[in-house]
Amino acid sequence: MEGTPVTVDAVTDVGPDTVALALETPEDFDALPGQFVLLRAEPGGVDEAVARHYTLSSPSVDETFELTVGVDPDGDLSPWLADLEGGETVHVEGPYGTITYEGDSDVVAVAGGPGIGPAVAIAEAAHDAGHDAAVVYQDDAPAHRERLDALEAAGAAVTVLDADADEALADAIETHVDDGEIYAFGFSDFVTFVADAIEEAGGDADAAHIENFG
Repeated sequence: MEGTPVTVDAVTDVGPDTVALALETPEDFDALPGQFVLLRAEPGGVDEAVARHYTLSSPSVDETFELTVGVDPDGDLSPWLADLEGGETVHVEGPYGTITYEGDSDVVAVAGGPGIGPAVAIAEAAHDAGHDAAVVYQDDAPAHRERLDALEAAGAAVTVLDADADEALADAIETHVDDGEIYAFGFSDFVTFVADAIEEAGGDADAAHIENFG
């Protein structure tokens, strides 16, 4: 199988139909929050390897690194990953991606759905580096609530919105548009809305770090 073999350290439920997959960090794996990997595995009953891209959801990769996985009950890979208990082997390639956070500024992390993984990682990395962070998260079934609560308790501004609360999303972006480097993660319709809201709030969408999940 292609890629570097890595051992699964733990799998944790972090929200409805969402797990955090902690993997042991291989030698010379140097990734920053915002980047992603290609994960390959051979789930039972599948004749060949299945590959999916996942963005890092941990603020560092010192001993382990984390991927947040949305579980599709009919998916080829995610249900199998969710059932792992630790000790299994998967393969990863990467890291990939030019959207990175290097701990050098205040941040505003905007997330739609599965974008919460990299968003919370970037906010945590900013806090660990002594910077301010704001998180704006739109999802009817929020994940990573414990980490969001911890960020809020540490002084971060955290806004969690229902999936249809577009007006409130635009208002939250306007509130934080000048509060730091903007990072946005989510599917196409979401990040397009975010980019438009940044412009309408007087910001520069071209200067924002926007990752379109397709």
